[in-house]
Amino acid sequence: MVFKKMLQALGVGGPSVDTVLTNPNTYPGGFLEGHVHVVGGDHAVDIEYVAVALTTRVEVESGDSEYQSNQEFQRQRLTGSFKLEPGVRHDVPFRFEVPWQTPITEVYGQHLHGMTMGLATELEVARAVDKSDLDTVAVHPLPAQERILNALLQIGFRFSKADVEQGRVYGVEQHLPFYQEIEFYPPPQYASGINQLELTFLPTPQKLQVVLELDKRGGVFTEGHDAFGSFDVDYATADQVDWVSRLDQWLRQSASRRGLFF
Repeated sequence: MVFKKMLQALGVGGPSVDTVLTNPNTYPGGFLEGHVHVVGGDHAVDIEYVAVALTTRVEVESGDSEYQSNQEFQRQRLTGSFKLEPGVRHDVPFRFEVPWQTPITEVYGQHLHGMTMGLATELEVARAVDKSDLDTVAVHPLPAQERILNALLQIGFRFSKADVEQGRVYGVEQHLPFYQEIEFYPPPQYASGINQLELTFLPTPQKLQVVLELDKRGGVFTEGHDAFGSFDVDYATADQVDWVSRLDQWLRQSASRRGLFF
């Protein structure tokens, strides 16, 4: 009898949790829908709550070192407390709002190298939280983001990798404690002066904020390093702009001002 109580306290024979997404594909400002299936084990338990949360891998600087941390950035409780009887199945439907500034993970059907994104399911029983169920989520760009990305590719930039950096981008509206950097290799006409181009999207419901940095010497937004350019894109008129010409012009002007070309 004592042994069985110990097993219960350790979770042996306890409830199982499985989350099924209706569609794992989403976009900034979109949503995810699905069901959490909770099945009772061999003994009754009191469930404190069921919750889901978006998580991503973030680069964190600490002194002279850097480490990666899986960070939760949007969370939603799906239930209050309830009693789960042995073997009983409890289905919890949900509609989860994806924050506007969620990093993107897919571009033109290809996974963006360096990105991870998942929806974690939490189940609390007697103050013990189980976060073992994690479902991969694919975040696709908004149409306005696609136009900027497509213009850079047309100019000749090539994807390198992407990551998520802990910190703030100064001078823009930022809702999360981190920002995404998408890095590109330069085309031949820029290769003599640019090591890489870094792109940061910070969308809001009203506009798409875009920050570009020509090369990386230390950090994009750290003191002493000026961003190449920051501009807003209006969702309603984004398709009326020749982004290839505009971005190419801005790149050349900025490179010339910084003496990156002969």
